[in-house]
Amino acid sequence: MINDVQNKLQSFPIKEFQDDLINWYLAEKRDLPWRKDQDPYKVWVSEIMLQQTRVDTVIPYFNAFITKFPTINALADADEEEVLKAWEGLGYYSRVRNLQAAVKEVKETYSGKVPDSPSEISKLKGVGPYTKGAILSIAYNIPEPAVDGNVMRVLSRILSIWEDIAKPKTRKIFEEATYEIISKEDPSSFNQAVMELGALICTPTSPKCLLCPVREHCTAFEEGVQSELPIKSKKKKPKPLQMAAAVLYDNMGKLYIHKRPPAGLLANLWEYPNLELDSMSGKTYRDQLTEFLLNEYGIEAELSELTGTVEHVFSHLIWNISVFIGKVKDINDSNLLPVTEEELQRYAFPVSHQKIFQIYKKADLS
Repeated sequence: MINDVQNKLQSFPIKEFQDDLINWYLAEKRDLPWRKDQDPYKVWVSEIMLQQTRVDTVIPYFNAFITKFPTINALADADEEEVLKAWEGLGYYSRVRNLQAAVKEVKETYSGKVPDSPSEISKLKGVGPYTKGAILSIAYNIPEPAVDGNVMRVLSRILSIWEDIAKPKTRKIFEEATYEIISKEDPSSFNQAVMELGALICTPTSPKCLLCPVREHCTAFEEGVQSELPIKSKKKKPKPLQMAAAVLYDNMGKLYIHKRPPAGLLANLWEYPNLELDSMSGKTYRDQLTEFLLNEYGIEAELSELTGTVEHVFSHLIWNISVFIGKVKDINDSNLLPVTEEELQRYAFPVSHQKIFQIYKKADLS
């Protein structure tokens, strides 16, 4: 397939395509905070945030994050709890843990300067081929491809590439194609222009072909097959998981929270005590949760009836959480931390457990 693309590129008007694309980008690009300068640290933070997350969602997070951690050293030296709190709500928390681990390495190994060589930057934790290409091209103007799903969609239409973009090996085809067509004079604008085109014009459904600055270079438009590309096999449906959680409070109004393990899903975030329910046990959700609290924490809790439910969708899982509330006496278990509602603001919680707290706030505890 790489040879097929190479053959197509032999007759492809690369210079005209570059000019039309970059001129459109320079005239029409959105005013985004990470485009104010070419600071490699800011480019890096923005690219990590933008993985799996919409631009509109990222903007306020990016501004707050850069205000709090304005430099490599500031993020490297920050307490992880503070960093997770700044990321709270963005999800995919391994992204920010890897980012902090990598900036610590940049501080120690590269004197705080993000490396500008493909081999060095690739060694940093969490920096895959796309992030490597984005930082090197956008910040350092090095002609490296930055290929993600957005870029593969655009180029599959431009060059009529009918390979399944959900397969990891397909990325290589698009990287090879990008090496051929990327502007050597202005790779920063070129890569951002392809991303911008995918975000604004060459969208997943109903692409705005009549507004496209490179329409005359697009094979899919010429053949009328733009809505059929890219080819993308469907992912497996996420597996549903039935869970129950307890918001426990005492006479002093303190709530009891638990820190998740340092590895795995939502590592090191805080949560309310919870368990995965056993549908075959024959026991009610409330009884299973009561037993869990007794066995896990030594708590004899009188739980409310069901107070609310929370659904949270991950890429591979759906949590369906039944929420109960219980008043308890002082708890002396080191795995549970008593906090006031004011102190709660210092800890980072996954979105599902933020919703659990809102259910508690609205409940009638009389």
